[in-house]
Amino acid sequence: MISQDEAFARIRLLRSPNIGPVTYLHLLQRFGNAQAALYALPDLGKRGGRSYRPSGREQVEQEIAAVRASGARYLFHDTPEYPALLAQLESAPPILTVRGDVSLARKPCLAMVGARNASAAAVKLARDFAAALAGEGFVVVSGLARGIDGAAHQGAIPATIGVIASGIDIAYPPQHADLQEQIASDGLLLAEQPPGTEPRGSHFPSRNRIIAGLAAGTLVVEAAPRSGSLITARLAGEAGREVMAIPGSPLDTRSQGCNHLIREGAVLVQAPEDVIELLSDFDGKPRSILRESVPAFEPAMDDVKDAEPADIAGLLTMAPVAVDELIRQSGEKPAAVQMALLELEIAGCLQRHAGGRVSLSREG
Repeated sequence: MISQDEAFARIRLLRSPNIGPVTYLHLLQRFGNAQAALYALPDLGKRGGRSYRPSGREQVEQEIAAVRASGARYLFHDTPEYPALLAQLESAPPILTVRGDVSLARKPCLAMVGARNASAAAVKLARDFAAALAGEGFVVVSGLARGIDGAAHQGAIPATIGVIASGIDIAYPPQHADLQEQIASDGLLLAEQPPGTEPRGSHFPSRNRIIAGLAAGTLVVEAAPRSGSLITARLAGEAGREVMAIPGSPLDTRSQGCNHLIREGAVLVQAPEDVIELLSDFDGKPRSILRESVPAFEPAMDDVKDAEPADIAGLLTMAPVAVDELIRQSGEKPAAVQMALLELEIAGCLQRHAGGRVSLSREG
């Protein structure tokens, strides 16, 4: 059990400037709890070259009141209710706000995504697929966008999880306000952003990683060559999950994204039974090959606690580089490199990228 004081400190820690999911977890490992980490932040920022002030208590008190007013609650990364598959991601959200039945996230989940301006045929296909899969015991995860997302939720209700890019109290898009409320009441609604946060462009890739992370596989129903749906598919592939796509006519630009995914290694799917076959006995070894292996060095907790930061600033540029490459080139212990990165990020000088890569911050 997390005490109220520790829960408050965790929220305050995550809302502090330059604290992302990876940094948050390293701070907890280094200092043992969020209260100690908050106390250490100003000194860490100073060591990274900047003055630093954590988020204020009043800000967090207002956030907690807003969460309660919206009928939501917090879900912390190390509690039994936290979704196991999502917890496997290096960048898993340390804290989520939730409304609805959290037990849905512990059932077999499939992510369904696709075009906002989807064709009528694809919308019906998504709805039918979702209904069939929900009938077989799967929970359908999607992002509440127009088109394919909305159809997938509608077909699967109540066996559906909606992941939004806004705060838990903001309905987006507005035309899905009733659907979002129905999901919160009958299914499960998740948000990473604090309540009151309007969705911004940078929030959607973050939302997509949660959609992909919750599910054993991601199915793309219809998508243009450059779309958020393809980002979700690639994130699923990088996480070692199954990636599936429904093929379409090469003459329709809305099918080109799916066809491209299949050409690159996603599994071609034509019926719900194909998805059931792929995911019913999923053992963490996907048939799809749409993924890129990213080696990672994870220091043990005791190593992080005792580590002194390595001198790696000279190895960093604006170009993203893998953390393991920094460890290799510096000759330092992984924990020492991670500690140096921690200080630089808190000071606002470091930016983290997908695939365990880092670079100097453009704003730093």
